[in-house]
Amino acid sequence: LCRSRSLQTPANIFIINLAISDFLMSITQSPVFFTNSLRKRWIFGEKGCELYAFCGALFGITSMITLMVIALDRYFVITKPLASVGVTSKKKALIILVGVWLYSLAWSLPPFFGWSAYVPEGLLTSCSWDYMTFTPSVRAYTMLLFCFVFFIPLIAIIYSYVFIFEAIKKANKSIQMFGSKHGNKEFQKQYQRMKNEWKMAKIALIVILLYVISWSPYSVVALVAFAGYSHVLTPYMNSIPAVIAKASVIHNPIIYAISHPKYRTAIATHVPCLGPLLRVSPKDSRSFSSYASSRRATVTSQSSEISGLQKGKRRLSSLSDSES
Repeated sequence: LCRSRSLQTPANIFIINLAISDFLMSITQSPVFFTNSLRKRWIFGEKGCELYAFCGALFGITSMITLMVIALDRYFVITKPLASVGVTSKKKALIILVGVWLYSLAWSLPPFFGWSAYVPEGLLTSCSWDYMTFTPSVRAYTMLLFCFVFFIPLIAIIYSYVFIFEAIKKANKSIQMFGSKHGNKEFQKQYQRMKNEWKMAKIALIVILLYVISWSPYSVVALVAFAGYSHVLTPYMNSIPAVIAKASVIHNPIIYAISHPKYRTAIATHVPCLGPLLRVSPKDSRSFSSYASSRRATVTSQSSEISGLQKGKRRLSSLSDSES
């Protein structure tokens, strides 16, 4: 994404954030959990347990909220295309992501200040927030955490996709009918653009469904303990859902690399050895590379020409960047 300017759109900035949170989840959770599993106990002390659980909570919440932002972004682009033109810029996207990280931090810090706690869980090879203790404070934190971190984002995602599906269905019918009757090239362009947006929405939906499926077992276990039936949960019933939940960070890069043509071509261009694996021909990667270089030259020449004009026109339009 950093090397390919054509992928540097506001919508893809959200995907970059998802990749960052997934990567940080991987490097902070997997090695520690693997080492403890070999020793069959927690070996990093109380502070290590708290830090491990805090990282898992922070990056997990960030991923979930980022997925909600991706769904809402798709919702506004597809259902309100005219209203969304020029609204989401890179600067605004970055401001939204700062809000996402602050929101995640706000829900990850309370256990350090006595509202619930970060403790070993299950087979005592990992740590999480305390959802087993049946006290008003712990139960209140557990319920609020699931409402504002899992259920509300999930409702927002479902709401977004219900209206996305309806908008796509109506738009496809009207554009096909009008295009077949009048053969208007402009409508054909709009139809192609709508198809591309729909393709991106489907990819995002697959990621979201896998994420929800991954975290649902963990959610069920925590809610069983919240209801006062923690005595029925065995150590394995606590540990296995946690592993399934944190393994969700594997899904996202696989789905985006395999499903999205632009990502596949960009990866094959900058990492040629992966081209055959991703089924990208050398011709496609060369054309992508030449397109990127010619586009950079065009942008540079346009910028130099525009700099001689009035000050209000010095920057290129973000809309043309997005359309490219």
